[in-house]
Formats: sequence, C-alpha cells, structure tokens
Amino acid sequence: SKRFHTASSFVDALFKDSSNCASKSSLVSLITNANPKIGAYPFTTLHVNIGTLEYPEHYAKLKLADIPGLIDGASDNKGLGHKFLRHIERCKVLVLIIDMAGTDGRDPSDDYENLIKELGLYSPELLKKPMIVAANKMDEEEAVKNLKKFKKRHKNLDIIPISCLSEDGIGKLKSEIYDICKKTQ
Repeated sequence: SKRFHTASSFVDALFKDSSNCASKSSLVSLITNANPKIGAYPFTTLHVNIGTLEYPEHYAKLKLADIPGLIDGASDNKGLGHKFLRHIERCKVLVLIIDMAGTDGRDPSDDYENLIKELGLYSPELLKKPMIVAANKMDEEEAVKNLKKFKKRHKNLDIIPISCLSEDGIGKLKSEIYDICKKTQ
C-alpha cells in the first residue's frame, strides 16, 4: 500500500488551546486506531498519541500525531512547550481543532489566534505549512453562531465544520487531510 510518510515523520498534528476542551482526543479516537485518554477537562493529552488514518479506497495509510494542548508561552518553553512543538515541525499538515461552541465563555477566534501566535513565535516556518481548521462541536447551537463570526474574521482559512458527537463533517475532514498530504509528498 502507498504511504505518504516515513517512519521518522508525522503526517498530521492535532492540537488545541490549553484551556479549551475542543474534543481533540475524541476526534483522534474516532478517525484512527489510537486510543487516547478522553476526559471532559483540559490537558487530557499529556503525551503524543500516534494513530493511523486509513484510506482503503486509495490503498493508503497516514500517520497522525495527537499533540498536547498549547498554553500561552509555549513558544518560550512554558508548559509542555518545546517538548511537543518540535514534533509539529515534521508534520505535513496541521489540523487546528477549535471549539466553536465557545465552552466556558471562550471566544473561538481568540483560541485560534493564540494557537497561531504560539506557533509563529516558536517557528515562523510552521505558519507556512498547510492548515485545516476543524470547527468542532457544530452540534451545539452556539457553535453555528460562532462559526459565522469566525468566518467573517478569518476569511482565508480552510475551515471544515465537524461534530465528534454526531460525526458530521468527519468524512470531509479525512478527505481534506488525505488530499493535502498527497499534494505535499
């Protein structure tokens, strides 16, 4: 079967803002063979989880890395900092999972901008990588409103609305990851 990765590089990285329960681990367990710890609280992921994303219709498999959440100052090695940011450098595509429901009164745009800021402070090269914004929790009413505002504020992003709960948009997200990885081999 075709593979778009080498043993030493990750194809994809999923990560979120530190205090945001964006359901990253739920998504990883839904689309790969990985079994990350899932909890309804921030910082559930403390170690990189590697999963395989399978595409039987293309006879292909992609490796996916589930990266722990970033906090403000991660680029200065605060929190889990450089320990995990360096893994991101080897990825072909970055998938930023944003909680569009705005859990705990958070603003999805602020969460996105904080992630981008930390990535850019660590390495401006990371911002040149292909990125997908997975707008999660779209099964919640507030998420629909927040997505409209988010799209107005961030016009040129590849945004895919998803719900880990209902699994809406998951197929489209998997297809987009495959398409980007195939283009960047």
